[in-house]
Parts: sequence; structure tokens; C-alpha cells
Amino acid sequence: MKFKPLKERVFVSYKEELERTAGGLYVPDTAKEKPQRGKVEAVGSEVKELKVGDEVFFDKYSGSKVQIDSVDYLIIKEEDVLGIIA
Repeated sequence: MKFKPLKERVFVSYKEELERTAGGLYVPDTAKEKPQRGKVEAVGSEVKELKVGDEVFFDKYSGSKVQIDSVDYLIIKEEDVLGIIA
């Protein structure tokens, strides 16, 4: 699959993480507002800080979700990335 984001956009693969309480209950997505984690798959021509392969944190509700070949991806602006995981 080839995808090239435009300008300052980043193409990220991610997985929604299930979170459990100490009692074993799953916390629904609506009850948690934490950053998501993903891997940069492609970057646009104006992206300065990120490169393909970087593991990043980004806001939960940023960007546009797309699904290609049953894999979830997110197209976000570089400014919506909170940080790179070292």
C-alpha cells in the first residue's frame, strides 16, 4: 500500500488500547481521554520534525480515521503530534 500525505500531514498506524480497572472492568472509550500511540508510516513534504518509523503520541480526537486493508490509520497534522517516543 502506498500513501503519500500532503504538506504538513502525517500518516500514522495505531491500535485502540483497551484499558482495564483494577477490578478487571474495561473502561469505554467515552470515559477515557488520553493520548493515543502510533507509528509514522509516511510524512508530507512540509513535515520537519518526524520521520517514517517514529513512535508518537497524539491527541485522541485529532485527525481523520481511515481503514485500508482492515488496518486502522490516522491522517493528522504534524502540530497535533504531542511527542516522539524515544
